[in-house]
Amino acid sequence: MSHSQHPSVLLMLSVVTLSLMSGSKIVAEARHLLETTLPELPKPEFLELPKPEFPELPKPDLPELPPFPKVELPPLPDVLSVPKPELPNVPELPHLPDLPKPTFTTISALPKDINFPSLSPS
Repeated sequence: MSHSQHPSVLLMLSVVTLSLMSGSKIVAEARHLLETTLPELPKPEFLELPKPEFPELPKPDLPELPPFPKVELPPLPDVLSVPKPELPNVPELPHLPDLPKPTFTTISALPKDINFPSLSPS
């Protein structure tokens, strides 16, 4: 098996290539569609249909609901009388020694007047 490329990759590459080749034709056709004027068509006439009449339904006699008893809620406990919990003391962290700051090597600056070759044939 010396050939490891899949045909699906080649198919995608050919679809992309063909779509890029036909791009200018689509733009030209779109411009042509913008410049053409369409003939005015007469508005269609719709038949007027009669409105359907629905028969009246009799209203059902519903029994009256009995009155609901009034619910009495128990009194809420007094929130102000609840003692606040005390948090335990957190031990302090030990002091870490100061570490010396690292020194970085400095890179000398490049000169600003370097002439790079241009890629244009002028």
